[in-house]
Amino acid sequence: MVPIFQLPTAISQHPASRIQHLASRNQFSSSCFPAFLIYSFALPENPPLGRIHLASCPRLEKLFAIIYEDTDLLVVHKPADLVCHPTKGDEYSSLISRARIYLNQQPASRIQQPYLIHRLDRETSGLVVIAKNAAAAGELGKLWETRAVAKEYLAIVHGHVAAEQGTIDAPLGRDEASPVAIKDCVRPDGAPAQTEYFVEKRFVRSNLPDGGNNFPLTAAGGGAGRDEASSPASSNQHPASRIPHPASLFTLLRLRPLTGRKHQLRIHLAHLGHPLVGDKLYGGDPDLYLALVERRLTAEQRARLILPTHALHAGRLQFVWRGRNYDFTTPPEPWFRQFLPAE
Repeated sequence: MVPIFQLPTAISQHPASRIQHLASRNQFSSSCFPAFLIYSFALPENPPLGRIHLASCPRLEKLFAIIYEDTDLLVVHKPADLVCHPTKGDEYSSLISRARIYLNQQPASRIQQPYLIHRLDRETSGLVVIAKNAAAAGELGKLWETRAVAKEYLAIVHGHVAAEQGTIDAPLGRDEASPVAIKDCVRPDGAPAQTEYFVEKRFVRSNLPDGGNNFPLTAAGGGAGRDEASSPASSNQHPASRIPHPASLFTLLRLRPLTGRKHQLRIHLAHLGHPLVGDKLYGGDPDLYLALVERRLTAEQRARLILPTHALHAGRLQFVWRGRNYDFTTPPEPWFRQFLPAE
């Protein structure tokens, strides 16, 4: 639920008839608020004549951010902590159900059925491609099946990755020793899996106590992390005291998966010795995942995770379809950017 007062006041200057028309088609322009933020309005049954005021709108639901849309294709930014497929929650609890809500708001002659072409883990944010009809879904699905899609992710991992770039070539299969049924692992008889990685930035979070702590995602002036070596406050300390604690070392990586196995990036990063920050399943203690599922995650466990969701973002997709080159990008969410050091 997005509070009404968060909307720009410019929307209140539109005639009621104009707002009703835009709301019914989800076609608000930048004169109201950025077009990529698509909302579902519940307007009063008998709106006042003339102009409608924000206070008279009883409900506002954000569905998702739209990156691109045409008659066959819908590309959206899936937020972290939203599942792609339905669960036991309400109609807003999954990406596909939100896509149905959005498409069902089109005129009756244009109502279409959404098809997820691929999916992201619940805690992974970023680009998801949705087809609006079966024909487009079949064509796009073949691009993914034949690995004709270039994907790039951003990841924040524990530790300083030594090599500037490299390729992780490690087959993946079911982790039969794990108490978590969905957990996979690197195993010789697994399916082939390769991931390229590139170091974007190594940094130190100087505001993390030993053992880590929850990063204040809502703190003012996000991005307060600093490289200890360039920190003026540390210049007068004894050299030994400036050695960063291992728990405070992090690396921002750019990842290119060459295959598309389940949990591939998360497993490969853990296999490299640098698990994702906030990864409850592959971060070294699978009980963190079980505790989350069983709703018994303690404050101490949350502190060890540092971030509320794992730091993995699907930021770019490139493919050729129907003779056209597509190149979609979307930036990480604020909490991800705030954890990085200030430029």
